[in-house]
Amino acid sequence: MLETLLAAIALVFILEGLMPFAFPHFWKKVMSEAVMQPENVLRIMGLISIAIGMILLLIFS
Repeated sequence: MLETLLAAIALVFILEGLMPFAFPHFWKKVMSEAVMQPENVLRIMGLISIAIGMILLLIFS
């Protein structure tokens, strides 16, 4: 169980690092636009991301 959790966390770090590594200019633009968004929009985006992750987890596990 612990190995699976650590592997999942490692994958998150890899995926999070792909955009700034491969497309730093685009990533900076997206992040600067994200900072300008109201908090409720960011919360909705976070909720959608959580829901997609949970659905994928249910499908593939």
